[in-house]
Amino acid sequence: MPIGDDNPRRTDADELEKPFVPDEVEDAIKTLIRWSGDDPDREGLIDTPRRVARAWLEYCSGYGEDPARHLLRTFEEVGGYDELVLLKDIPFQSHCEHHMAPITGKASIAYMPHKRVVGISKLARVLNGFSRRLQIQERLTAQVAQCIWDHLQPQGVAVVIEAQHGCMTGRGVRTPGVAMTTSRLLGCFLEDPRSRKEVLSLMGY
Repeated sequence: MPIGDDNPRRTDADELEKPFVPDEVEDAIKTLIRWSGDDPDREGLIDTPRRVARAWLEYCSGYGEDPARHLLRTFEEVGGYDELVLLKDIPFQSHCEHHMAPITGKASIAYMPHKRVVGISKLARVLNGFSRRLQIQERLTAQVAQCIWDHLQPQGVAVVIEAQHGCMTGRGVRTPGVAMTTSRLLGCFLEDPRSRKEVLSLMGY
């Protein structure tokens, strides 16, 4: 590379390590760029269609996995512990299915064990598995809660998600700083007012 060259060209070896992008996908993104008012053939945009395509493969990587697989390994040796397990303020990013705009926020996930627990990182992995798809926040909240309920069979599950939506902050009504909150309570957190109050208080709601 010449001295002072801060923008080396992509090599064939670099390209082979990245996911293949079909021509029709690149062409579709070029069409969108052109329709938006820019020139997809200008220097700054030449490689953009391929970058965008690969970015969307990553954004939507959740379609290629079953989030429930993260809950397959559980532990029964918990010393008799059967109280609340809470993972709070897990950051996540998704994209809305209506405008494909970013959804960014945080989730709190709790469950009341019944004889077995799961590694806490697995709760975040379940969230990521469902969030890396085109989503609406209401469905994302329900999917995470139902997956934990079905596969851990706990006494209760509580999921609260708070997020900002690019389709509202960056377009349309254009109101930045507004957050949407959704919740899904199952089992004891739905049926027992004291348990519900405890979990929501610990989550900060």
